[in-house]
Amino acid sequence: MTQMTLRQHLMAQATDTDLMILIEDIATACRMISDEVRHGAFAGNLGGAGTQNVQGEAQKALDVISDQIFQAQVGGNPRLAALVSEEVDEVNWRKEAPQAGDFVVYYDPLDGSSNLDVNLSVGTIFSIVRLGQAIETTDSAVQIKGTEQIAAGYAIYGPSTGLVITTGQGVDGFTHHPGNGAFLLTQPAMSIPAETQEFAINASRYDLWDAPVRRYVDDCLRGADGPRGKKFNMRWCASMVADVHRILTRGGVFLYPKDSGNAGQGGKLRLMYEANPMGMLVEAAGGASSTGTGRILDVAPTGHHQRVSVILGSKDEVAVIEEYHLK
Repeated sequence: MTQMTLRQHLMAQATDTDLMILIEDIATACRMISDEVRHGAFAGNLGGAGTQNVQGEAQKALDVISDQIFQAQVGGNPRLAALVSEEVDEVNWRKEAPQAGDFVVYYDPLDGSSNLDVNLSVGTIFSIVRLGQAIETTDSAVQIKGTEQIAAGYAIYGPSTGLVITTGQGVDGFTHHPGNGAFLLTQPAMSIPAETQEFAINASRYDLWDAPVRRYVDDCLRGADGPRGKKFNMRWCASMVADVHRILTRGGVFLYPKDSGNAGQGGKLRLMYEANPMGMLVEAAGGASSTGTGRILDVAPTGHHQRVSVILGSKDEVAVIEEYHLK
């Protein structure tokens, strides 16, 4: 059976031409980043870049290279108003006078780059918003709620290169074919089961967690004899893309909550180019996304590098975690 290409799939969904071209530009950037990741050891691009991003995190050489690729491949799109990157402090305005119908793209060029040196999966996350009116080129103009996203997705660079996207009509997974260079539809209509017995969290922060998160994890680890009445598996990849991809494939929940170590910053993960796009994907696949006390996509942004508490995955389990917070 012939598998549908990314373009054929977008055309079948009646995706408008401007959005289709933009998504294809992003897919091209992801193919090129994937190639840089696979050849990083040969090119001497593994290891640190000797610089820090706006969050004060040490950059890997491939963080910088990936951001440059994304800017070059996506930044020339004629309907693009602005790029907002994890690796760059300022908004990268591509038009002097953005108009209604133009796009803003938020992205993390290389999520999980700490995994590069140990050859584990990394990825690229992106979110797309279409402007409803003409705007001025100010930082506040790109502080747009997650409910306004029209498309979101990520690429995952693992044993194969995958691309997972939603344009609001479900979630579909594509795999890059190294022979013909196309992204082919291999995981149509991805869905997350409502219930799960698996959670992903950075357990090294246990002493920093707020009481509801600690109680939730403790109760899960007590297994069938504990208050949850069933055994749970704990997973952690240290790459949001890899953890969310596993959840979209077989269910589970992912937690990176605000804790006493990052509360002053609002949490660890960034709202605009990590939490919002992953929240949109998870919800489109039948799951839920939450800060612990409310829906992630409803958070009103106060900055384009804003951080937020993140809990997402199987709908019933996210509801359970919210109950722990309410209690």
